[in-house]
Amino acid sequence: MILVTGATGTVGREVVRGLPADLRVRFMTRDQAKAVGLFRGVEAVVGDYADPPSLARALQGVRTAFLVTTRVDGDDDARFLSAARAAGVRRVVKLSAAAVLDLGADDLITRRQRANEDLLRGCGLQWTLLRPRAFMSNSLSWAARVRRERTVRALYGTSPNACVDPRDIAEVAVRALTEESHAGHAYTLTGPRALTAVDQTRELGRLLGISLRFEELAPDEARAELSGRWPPPVVEALLASAKRQKAGAKARVEDTVERVTGCPARSFRRWAQDHIEAFTEIPDESGTWQGRA
Repeated sequence: MILVTGATGTVGREVVRGLPADLRVRFMTRDQAKAVGLFRGVEAVVGDYADPPSLARALQGVRTAFLVTTRVDGDDDARFLSAARAAGVRRVVKLSAAAVLDLGADDLITRRQRANEDLLRGCGLQWTLLRPRAFMSNSLSWAARVRRERTVRALYGTSPNACVDPRDIAEVAVRALTEESHAGHAYTLTGPRALTAVDQTRELGRLLGISLRFEELAPDEARAELSGRWPPPVVEALLASAKRQKAGAKARVEDTVERVTGCPARSFRRWAQDHIEAFTEIPDESGTWQGRA
């Protein structure tokens, strides 16, 4: 039995879809109602990191687990790993981040990720760590403004990041969950080349057949935008991470995806082609088309 946490998230749902149909798979969710019909033929179980008895139920009979946690406080990883040991789980594949390798990164999020990696390596279970760069799908946050204004706004627009398609992360995760040879490995996952936000804007414009404008955000403007979605400590961590990107800390390209899966990492162009509908015009409630210039 394989348990997938974070199964409604960007990577987790691709992991569930990518696991072989002949394997027993279970996914953990906090909301049973939202899980109904989400994945055909996959067992759903209600579980919450803050509720150890629910973790025990979710992990019953599980041999391998895919672990995704997002909180920067609390003990979610510790509680999950304790429950996993008690349930007899053999191996945990953990979604972490490539920033843990950057000696110059000391923001709140990266410190938490390092601490959680240490917990996993020291818990007595077999482990595999996945350390991706930024998700290509992060550019979906631009979609509404692209549709409405034909504009992309971002901080440090000429700073490169070797961003990765979440589907490639998931394909590596599937290998790690189903093949014993990946135990004890930490995999840094990137796309095939480092891109800037300006590069991505240009590529989106080509695919859409329109001229997209890029606008550089000042740090204070970026802080204001992020503050609408995240608490202040997380906002400052994200801004610190962006500074590390500006310094060139996120530009290195690795061939890990191809080495593990046998297929080259997908390009941003490929990702954008497969998600182009998010950036095209959509009808409003009256049925008329919005976003036309």
